[in-house]
Amino acid sequence: MYQVPRKSYRDFHSDLFPDTNGYKSELSATQWINGIDANVPKISLDPAKRELGDAPIIPRLGPKPFSGSNTHGEFSFDKVFNVPQAPCSEMPDKDAANPAIVDQSQDANGEQNEENLCLDGIKFTDEVEHGHERNYDYVEDTSVISTAELRKNYEKNISAESVDQFDVTVEEKGEFDRQSSQRTSIAERRRMYEGRSQSVQEDKHGSPTLLRSDLTKENVTDTNKRSNSAQSIQNNTTVSKRTSTVFGRVSKFRHLKGTPGQRGTNIENIRNLSRQIPGECDGFHANAERVAVPIAGAGGKIAVLELNKPGRLPDGVMATLVNKQNIMDFQWDPFDAKRLAVACDDGSVKLWLIPDGGLIEPTNEPAAELVAHTDKINIIRFHPLAKNVLLTISSDLYMKIWDLTEMVEKYCLRGHTDQILCFSWSQCGKYGATIAKDTRIRIFEPRKNEEPIREGTGPVGTRGARIVWALEDEYLVVTGFDKVSERQIYVYKSTDLNIPVGMVGLDVSPAILMPFYDEDSSTLFATGKGDVRIYCFEITDETPFICPLSHHRCASMTQGLSFLTKNNCDVASVEFAKAQRLTNGTVEALSFTVPRIKSDLFQDDLFPPTKVLWEATITAEEWFAGKDVEPARKSLQPVGMDALSSLNNPAAQNLKKIESSETPYGYAKSPVKSAEQVKEEIKNAVSARMPVNKTLEQDSMEGVDEKEWEE
Repeated sequence: MYQVPRKSYRDFHSDLFPDTNGYKSELSATQWINGIDANVPKISLDPAKRELGDAPIIPRLGPKPFSGSNTHGEFSFDKVFNVPQAPCSEMPDKDAANPAIVDQSQDANGEQNEENLCLDGIKFTDEVEHGHERNYDYVEDTSVISTAELRKNYEKNISAESVDQFDVTVEEKGEFDRQSSQRTSIAERRRMYEGRSQSVQEDKHGSPTLLRSDLTKENVTDTNKRSNSAQSIQNNTTVSKRTSTVFGRVSKFRHLKGTPGQRGTNIENIRNLSRQIPGECDGFHANAERVAVPIAGAGGKIAVLELNKPGRLPDGVMATLVNKQNIMDFQWDPFDAKRLAVACDDGSVKLWLIPDGGLIEPTNEPAAELVAHTDKINIIRFHPLAKNVLLTISSDLYMKIWDLTEMVEKYCLRGHTDQILCFSWSQCGKYGATIAKDTRIRIFEPRKNEEPIREGTGPVGTRGARIVWALEDEYLVVTGFDKVSERQIYVYKSTDLNIPVGMVGLDVSPAILMPFYDEDSSTLFATGKGDVRIYCFEITDETPFICPLSHHRCASMTQGLSFLTKNNCDVASVEFAKAQRLTNGTVEALSFTVPRIKSDLFQDDLFPPTKVLWEATITAEEWFAGKDVEPARKSLQPVGMDALSSLNNPAAQNLKKIESSETPYGYAKSPVKSAEQVKEEIKNAVSARMPVNKTLEQDSMEGVDEKEWEE
């Protein structure tokens, strides 16, 4: 409701409510066909100028949202989501059974129209005394049925139907009293439902409208129906539903919490952030030692900031990497925190090596330069497992894979017909997935075929998109837009890219959602440039495939986000994800934790053995030769920290006690003393060292004679 504040609400404010079109037309259909035109007469909204004066406005009755159940059909309280019957879908056999409300109105031509209004199979009439005739020209105020009476009659009808459908014998009456003892209460009906729902699971029922196949079943006797229902009970009792289907999926990361780092760890006073970075680039990348931030201005500058040197940057010229060309994309080497690859619009890739201690002054001399394409490069991606393997994508729609040890091209992939928006390596390193501006998703196997091995339809929006692998490369997560620019997240089966298995709509915004997937927790973080919220979802292999978690709201707008590897997480604080966030002028740490009561223990249910992705698994020569190696896994449990599962496992506790009670040479250890025993021993030791003297001080004093006390 929208309301204009005024000092007084008693008077009619004509400046806010001008005369408007009325609800009566002086033009009939015949007159309009004959070419006569007439405007709808204006009416005033002033209550004092109404035609009926102070007479109350009687609203026209409409259908209720849920109709009563069909008493002629089967009914069960097991139908939790029962499809309501459409109003007036069944015509009454007799007028006396269901009397109707008759509304007579006189139009402009003097014609009288009668309208029968049925409400969920229940019809009402104006009550008149016996022996009197109904007067249709004048309606008394007592004939108007109030909402309370309608509700009362409606509940009576529903109560009667529910009693009949559960074989409750009730004598037929003219009307049911709400406080009648024959009426089944809500508590009784609930107990009947709970008793039946424990052993009976019925299929969903469709529309109440009878089909031809349903009409043929009306001749079945009640005996056959009961025998069939008994057989269905036996069959359905053996069916077990998924716990997540009945109670809803319960995620361990449901209540995750995002916490920004302390202000003393932030890097502040970052000036002149570049706003000219293409949409295919995330615009901010970080590793465990430093971050890379593009700076506005000519020459394609990138500032490299050391994380171990927090604080406010001095005013003046910043130490940057000068690429001499416009920056299109950049990325840190996942296995070398000192090497940064930068793609430029002249088709070259510059490889920079950051010296120990960070940059001191601006430099324009890269360690190496690769002339990859004749057109500008849009995307570059390092291989997640193989060292010195780099993929480049240019505007000529070619994807090339390079061996950086020899600086030579190994593969050239084709098959795109429009601009490539994003590329993502699979977690195993065998496949690559792309999404293009033609809304097509393509999967490549570079070492076997230069053409895509699978294709499918992605989001219809062409503003931008991102793609990432999930759940051991069985699913693909795509972020994009629909036709009305609503940001959406899709989940596709990697073997079937035609139809998404799950979809979630977020909001309408021009910023492209950048997804970040954590493999160990199966958590998807998504945010865009200029957003203040980081969306968190859990990706699962069952419906609905995208489960929302607690979203994190930042204090300021996000300009970039980059997650670090698992070895940088503080598992002692139950931190399962750590990132660096870029704002308009600062770089701050962002920690995602899970609240736990026993935080002093290692939460091994949240931290499985993780893949060692910060070290190279295979060399470039071996990968180009067709060799595949699974990355090693490492436990994140700190030394000397007990696991949570050890407390929940009695066998492990007993084994630990047995091991602690034995020495390496088989001698039994001394029993562990309790606190009371230790206290008693200390007390006895102190008493043994102090001599016991029971002589009082007054015993050595001389007193007066006893005779003096008698006086």
